Amino acid sequence: MSVSGSQCRGCKLGYDTRERDFSKAKCRIKLCCFRDKKLETCADCPDFSTCDIVKSFYYKNGVKYSKYRENIEFIMANGYEEFFRLADNWKGPYGRLV
Repeated sequence: MSVSGSQCRGCKLGYDTRERDFSKAKCRIKLCCFRDKKLETCADCPDFSTCDIVKSFYYKNGVKYSKYRENIEFIMANGYEEFFRLADNWKGPYGRLV
């Protein structure tokens, strides 16, 4: 689920190729990070640790939300290259980072 409550199709899928239009996006993370700040991910945001939008999403109940947060924090600490090296071996949307 996205922050807005509708089914999430991924943060950037289709926006980079213009198959999807930011003017129709309702997710506050997409609007702030990608449209307004032109960031690749939340990991690139200097306001990540204090962002109310991110906090409301990553601290929801459910394992997937804590995994998403762990992934972003891992990227911030170790970089995208190391994250992708590990993520290439995952069988699903998230896996082990160590």
